[in-house]
Amino acid sequence: MSETEVTREGQHGIRPGSQAVSGGSADRRWGRRRRGEQPVVPRAEFTSYYGQPVINAPVWRSPDIPGYLFLGGLAGASSLLGAGAQLTGRPSLARTAKAGAFGAGCLSMAALLHDLGRPARFLHMLRVFKVSSPMNVGSWLLGAYVPATGVAAASALTGRVLRLGAAATAGAALLGPAVAAYTGVLISDTAVPAWHDGYPEMPFVFAGSAATAAAGLGLLAAPPRENAPARNLGLFGACLELAGSHRMTQRIGMVAEPYHCGRAGMYMKAGEALTVLGMAGALAARRGRAVGALSGAALLAASAATRWGVFHAGLASAGDPRYTVAPQRERLRRRLPATAAEAPR
Repeated sequence: MSETEVTREGQHGIRPGSQAVSGGSADRRWGRRRRGEQPVVPRAEFTSYYGQPVINAPVWRSPDIPGYLFLGGLAGASSLLGAGAQLTGRPSLARTAKAGAFGAGCLSMAALLHDLGRPARFLHMLRVFKVSSPMNVGSWLLGAYVPATGVAAASALTGRVLRLGAAATAGAALLGPAVAAYTGVLISDTAVPAWHDGYPEMPFVFAGSAATAAAGLGLLAAPPRENAPARNLGLFGACLELAGSHRMTQRIGMVAEPYHCGRAGMYMKAGEALTVLGMAGALAARRGRAVGALSGAALLAASAATRWGVFHAGLASAGDPRYTVAPQRERLRRRLPATAAEAPR
């Protein structure tokens, strides 16, 4: 179109290119495009306001929060393993698991309090009980769980107050699975795309990672004749973690990119490799103490790498506005045809 034609159309109130744009939009609305036509307006690339993130990144710091996630999972699953070892007559494994649960629980609390800055902030969360708040529920869980693990560990190590120790062991075992998995619910209950979009699978990933950590501690410290429950728990946890992680990253699509690249990708790949190595070692752990110890160390490191990977993937997704806006646009695009079909004619 020449400059004269453009001017003439502008004088008659016709916007240059408006016919082609409207026709192309109408054809796209009905799912077709005229043969031979090219879109006048190019496909827009995603940008945000001055390239700034759409959401505020978490203020949580490393190593406090990933350490809190890892140690809490280790403690919760270890309580369950310790109770099972006691019921099946494996005293060394029971002592190891109970002591590990108490130590990991205390360190997890210390990491949380250090990140909060003031211990009084944790006590403020105990003023109410709010089921809809994972942070509040988790605070109450830790407040009841850590003292129970202390009593159970003290009884197992000293051989005294056995009835009270048995009651504390049972209580810690009941609370342990919730302590191991609630942090997955906690981080999913945020606006961080890599965490929130994976909310159906994240608790299973964390529960599996916690089981591998507890199994790793048992294989590392218990004698081979008593570590059969630790081997079985490690195999179960590794399968659950790998399956949940694979399912999550496949389902959330482009939002899973931070799990595969950068620092988070490095941690996640290391976690998967160490998990497979630990599984192989767990199958051969009955051959000797050294094999079991190496397998246990690999499973512990795998669980820690997974928690650090999930943490850094969330930070990366929060810093890139594409992971916030692009999925929203995709969901809106999917809803528009359904809305048009339901509209009255």
